[in-house]
Amino acid sequence: MQLSRRGRVPGMPKRGFLRTGAEIVKKETPLGLYKGLGAVMTGIIPKMAIRFTSFEWYKQALADKQTGMISGQATFLAGLAAGVTEAVAVVTPMEVIKIRLQAQYHSMADPLDVPKYRNAAHALYTVVKEEGVGAVYRGVSLTALRQGTNQAVNFTAYTYFKEWLREWQPELAGGNLPSYQTTLIGLVSGAMGPLSNAPIDTIKTRLQKTPAEPGTTALQRISRIAGDMFKQEGVHAFYKGITPRIMRVAPGQAVTFTVYEYLRDKLERSGPAVLVGSRYDE
Repeated sequence: MQLSRRGRVPGMPKRGFLRTGAEIVKKETPLGLYKGLGAVMTGIIPKMAIRFTSFEWYKQALADKQTGMISGQATFLAGLAAGVTEAVAVVTPMEVIKIRLQAQYHSMADPLDVPKYRNAAHALYTVVKEEGVGAVYRGVSLTALRQGTNQAVNFTAYTYFKEWLREWQPELAGGNLPSYQTTLIGLVSGAMGPLSNAPIDTIKTRLQKTPAEPGTTALQRISRIAGDMFKQEGVHAFYKGITPRIMRVAPGQAVTFTVYEYLRDKLERSGPAVLVGSRYDE
């Protein structure tokens, strides 16, 4: 939906989430819905490891030196820094390869219609060979901004939701919430990130789709993409794909937080506690 050209052609009807999916299946078979999966699967494990490890590290670094308390502001900044860290380390290259694979409009049902990129590894090799290593970091500033705001909103909302549920259920003070409650607040907080930065994500996707243009800086391209979107498609263009993005991100965050809390509890019970507890701590 973010790559759709329909909004740029006068008189052409808009496509919603379901129609976009149906047209992909019609033209490219159901496998077309799984383009870029290899890049996502390759990057998801290191991304999550870096996200939670760096978040805990930044959170402790921002804790009050005298009391060890971790404020809501410190949680927000720790989430922001963790998002930027994962964007630079893993997410940007993964997104570039994923988007290049997804942007290929070819018939997967036709064996003679050979795509430029066969899979994630081939796409990475081809992009680096043709455009240089820097190409896999195209859009890193926008990706860092998106991931940073995502995790800042996500971790802050999750932490506050968790604190409110503990206050509502005094018997759980100092302990973990039931898994279904962790899943629920992870789902809600996960949806808040995409809602807060949809325009950034749409511009980033269009920037990463194409090779660099000689003599044009990244800032100039970003400005031109944003300007063209606004003039040709209107404000709504910045929110293209918001429905499937929430449907992807929110359940993912719900699962991630639930598994994270479960494993964290098991690890803390198996050894001495090393994390500082506080009103705003997770």
